[in-house]
Amino acid sequence: MTRRYFGTDGIRGTSNTGNMTPDVAMRVGLAVGTLFRRGDHRHRVVIGKDTRLSGYMLENALVAGFTAAGLDVFLLGPIPTPAVAMLTRSMRCDIGVMISASHNPYQDNGIKLFGPDGYKLSDDVEATIESLIDDDMAKLLAPADKIGRAKRVDGDIYRYIEFVKRTLPRDVTLNGLRIAIDCANGAAYKVAPAALWELGAEVVPLGVEPNGRNINLDCGSTSPVALAKKVHEVRADIGIALDGDADRVLIVDENGTVVDGDQLMAVIAESWAADERLVGGGVVATVMSNLGLERFLGDKGLSLQRTKVGDRYVVEHMRSHNFNVGGEQSGHIVLSDFATTGDGLVAALQVLACVKRMNKPVSEVCRRFEPVPQLLRNVRVTGGKPLEDKSVQEAIADATAALDNSGRLVIRASGTEPLIRVMAEGDDRAQIEKIVDDLVGVIAGVRQAA
Repeated sequence: MTRRYFGTDGIRGTSNTGNMTPDVAMRVGLAVGTLFRRGDHRHRVVIGKDTRLSGYMLENALVAGFTAAGLDVFLLGPIPTPAVAMLTRSMRCDIGVMISASHNPYQDNGIKLFGPDGYKLSDDVEATIESLIDDDMAKLLAPADKIGRAKRVDGDIYRYIEFVKRTLPRDVTLNGLRIAIDCANGAAYKVAPAALWELGAEVVPLGVEPNGRNINLDCGSTSPVALAKKVHEVRADIGIALDGDADRVLIVDENGTVVDGDQLMAVIAESWAADERLVGGGVVATVMSNLGLERFLGDKGLSLQRTKVGDRYVVEHMRSHNFNVGGEQSGHIVLSDFATTGDGLVAALQVLACVKRMNKPVSEVCRRFEPVPQLLRNVRVTGGKPLEDKSVQEAIADATAALDNSGRLVIRASGTEPLIRVMAEGDDRAQIEKIVDDLVGVIAGVRQAA
């Protein structure tokens, strides 16, 4: 089914255009508020945001929609996405909203929705919301005596800080560790340094001076160069890079080498399996995770279950098949013992616990396997469906046959940007490079012809 508003992670787009206008945001608030207005109790919604300039505009539009639907609104201000999911449950709210475009530049923004259980909404619920957004808004309005109220509740970020601290094993402190943390000038710029310091670490913060336009700008998990430089400069034991809404994390070791989500899942899964804490007999990841991770887990007697790209699909598989560790190569790490969605800071603390217990450098702790050569390239598209073209399908079939059992091929349309992503991996790097180059050329040719 064609979806007009929702993508793989909520609604996202360029601010003040398309789906990211105040009008759409107001309609989303009214539609969602109406759908989740169940029962006779006073209904509540909690709204968090990252530090984008457009957050003020969308926040006020959402408040108008939710209060018009009869819900009381609690405004958290800048706070990580996982904190919104946690507080939705903790405050017994009917719905949780995060205003963020995650790792995208400041010009973009998005609306992520969580149900009362703290989980992202299903495709079916999103489809219902879409139908309401395009319906007659007048019939959704609450009576005059049922209009909601709105208030700001800045102190609730400390609930999240205390929650994060409790996820670190009781026998572990961060005393003696010098940690450089890059908050991407985003949602975690207050909570992340505070939590690490309170746990005993010496903290060197970066990306903690948001101005509305510098979120993810040459910083954070999408650009860890500055963090690697800072780790060298201050001789930090470890660097932690969050993205704009802090639901993903990458690590930089003491040598300045970046550690991706696949390695972090391997670290946590191996540790939890040894402690008999790992549930499900393995890890849930997406089709983009490296073949090296799959082989590493297999050698440990553990499985790797793959899903479509998007942490929501990872979480759905974890819930339906009873796993407690999952995530994405990009750094979304979902630990369902603690959270209902990816939480960069919580995942980092589990890695830090392994570093402290093993008493080894991060470069040793976080290098659990040798990645298989993997190459990802993007082809920008402006319209049409190039993946349905016969020549593209034939090229994909030829590439798959060439890889045989020695590698993998993943071709997919991005759910958040107008891109076709071409990924191949295998033991022969030269073969992988040729396959990707050839496929990108065919897809680009179809795009230009269209």
